[in-house]
Amino acid sequence: RTATCGIDGHRHQQEACSVSQTSTNEVFRKIATATITTILLKKGLRNVWLRGPMPMEDGMERIVGRAFTLRFVSAREDLATPESWSSPNSTRGAIEAMPDGCIAVVDAMSVDDAGIFGDILCARMVKKGVAALVTDGVVSDLAGVRGTGLPVWCAGVAAPPSVAGLTFVGWQEPIACGGVAVFPDDLIVADDDGAVVIPAALVDEVRDACVEQEELEAWIMTEVDRGVALPGLYPPNAETRERYEKSRGR
Repeated sequence: RTATCGIDGHRHQQEACSVSQTSTNEVFRKIATATITTILLKKGLRNVWLRGPMPMEDGMERIVGRAFTLRFVSAREDLATPESWSSPNSTRGAIEAMPDGCIAVVDAMSVDDAGIFGDILCARMVKKGVAALVTDGVVSDLAGVRGTGLPVWCAGVAAPPSVAGLTFVGWQEPIACGGVAVFPDDLIVADDDGAVVIPAALVDEVRDACVEQEELEAWIMTEVDRGVALPGLYPPNAETRERYEKSRGR
């Protein structure tokens, strides 16, 4: 009986964590990456915007998910071969380890002449429930990748395969994507302005601060529409803060 209760308790705890994560993701889907970078800057984190990854399509929805990291290094001819694709330590193996809802974040060293993924790998990622691909590298077979429906943030397109310029070395380890340190399970938010990383330990406090910032900026926009001048309004001085708090009924 005790063991059963323990299992049930663990299951309920997992369900609660899942609900909490879902709620957090829903909140961040409404928050612009520009707001997130501002909040992180206030907390002393300057290097959080990944250089290179941009949405492959116009008008893509904002994507939120935990980072599943993959890492490439420079090509070495004895390792970067088509035969390496059959190795257990390959992008194929990494894709099979991806959990539902994750965002695959790939450190491709900003190499722009070797496509790290094509249509078949992206199609499998869709079947696995992967939320998106974010990389400082490029993809190949653009039409095919588009056809899979996988949301992609990348630095462009190239026909040659990954082994033409890169060697895949592993997954779920710290990486440097677009010059930014990304650790497994950090939170990734990507939209029209690119992709940002929120350290896992800061997710809750950044979420709460972002919600407050978005509410404040929405109120400031109404003041701008009324013709209020920017000095003292944005950023708000003490008097503006007081007016804002009163408008919120505080």
